[in-house]
Amino acid sequence: MAERIPISELESYLWGSAVLLRTNIDAGSYKQYIFPLLFFKRLCDVYDEETAEFEAEYGEDADLFSDDHSFVIPDGHHWRDVRMVTEDVGQAIVNAFREIEKANGEKLTGIFGDGAWTNKNRLPDRLLKDLLEHFSKLTLSLANCPEDELGQGYEYLIKKFADDSGHTAQEFYTNRTVVHLMTEMLRPQSQESIYDPTCGSAGMLISSIAWIKEHGQEYRNVKIYGQEINNLTSAIGRMNLFLHGISDFHIVTGDTLRNPAFVVGGQIQRFDLVLANPPYSIKQWDRTAFENDKYGRNFLGTPPQGRADYAFFQHILKSMKPGTGRCAILFPHGVLFREEESLLRENLVKSDLIECVIGLGPNLFFNAPMEACIVICRTSKSEERKHKVLFINAVDEVTRKNAQSYLEDSHIEHIAGAYLNGTKEEGYSRLVDFEEIANNRFNLSIPLYVRKKDRELVSLNLQECLDSWQENAAIMHSALEAVVAMLEGGEADE
Repeated sequence: MAERIPISELESYLWGSAVLLRTNIDAGSYKQYIFPLLFFKRLCDVYDEETAEFEAEYGEDADLFSDDHSFVIPDGHHWRDVRMVTEDVGQAIVNAFREIEKANGEKLTGIFGDGAWTNKNRLPDRLLKDLLEHFSKLTLSLANCPEDELGQGYEYLIKKFADDSGHTAQEFYTNRTVVHLMTEMLRPQSQESIYDPTCGSAGMLISSIAWIKEHGQEYRNVKIYGQEINNLTSAIGRMNLFLHGISDFHIVTGDTLRNPAFVVGGQIQRFDLVLANPPYSIKQWDRTAFENDKYGRNFLGTPPQGRADYAFFQHILKSMKPGTGRCAILFPHGVLFREEESLLRENLVKSDLIECVIGLGPNLFFNAPMEACIVICRTSKSEERKHKVLFINAVDEVTRKNAQSYLEDSHIEHIAGAYLNGTKEEGYSRLVDFEEIANNRFNLSIPLYVRKKDRELVSLNLQECLDSWQENAAIMHSALEAVVAMLEGGEADE
């Protein structure tokens, strides 16, 4: 009889595989080897589990039902076959990966990545044998380790790798409590299409499916789409979805700005729900091509070369379905007030797509003390919110413990409630009409509309200090313009 693996044991087991690599491989490369082996082990154990079920039900005729397997493990390339190899172990692993990918068509093509398994200086046979033996300690069948629990263990490993790999981790790992807040506000529904144009390890897509499951809706008819520029991270995202029990998805590797993967009839494909945490203010991007974008994604204008934030923003807005389309995007605060993007911001407000701006507390971006914001847009706003923007100042809704910052359930409930209800709460939330925003030169800096008092000082690096200075300068500039306009108006009256 199968014994359920406790989540604490699963996490220890998964991290133990990384510990074996520590003396041979940098922390940033763990994921390139651990995730494919974990996925390989899971596939083989589930395949064996299905085989045992066929044999129990059909006896000697079990072989007749081999086509009913969820996926194919070719003869000679099962986990146990590779485990028996004593020399050139890396080559045996590569052969198994490629044959499994080949046997399963598009579903698994390229999913194991392209790690340097045959480099014996980096991965000697002894080390690979130790890894195989370590993973062989547990049976990762569905009975022993249901999809949600293995997915939880996988997410734990993702976070551990992010913790170990330094400042680049944001591309790989977005604070999960912030993701939960985003899905709580957008409330994905059964039969909808969900898209993340910079999907990383697919955490936002998985969070959307989890929300649907938790609310008792059918999730298997939801269409999942994502694009990720990094080949390894894209493969990890696909494995992550698969290990969470999601098999109907389309994750494509590629540059979303240069070559958007989802195009229908020469137009950007539209989705019901878009969630994203685009890379922060990248400078190396093809601005000239975007200026002449054939998909019309520059309808608000062309962003400056030094900051591609509004290029991703416009791609997302173009990706929303008329009527049902909505998005939540995690950005640094700079998009709300930077002078070089003022015309883009003015056009954004005038488009009446922007519905809500939420200011979050510090340290919720991975390995960065800056404050983040969430921008929510809709293609069809409710009557009471048309030509208005809801501002929520939730900078104090953050808990810091063991050097980690996160949102508690009470924080998520408070922020989501303020967004969904749209009610005014002194010092916290307020619905602001376009006229007031226009009077502030379309500056969307939250303190212009909802101000907190007695803020705790936060340590910032040089770039963050510059952004903060620019925000305060923009607020001051707006205030001075308002005073000048008032004085000029008084002179005209005289």
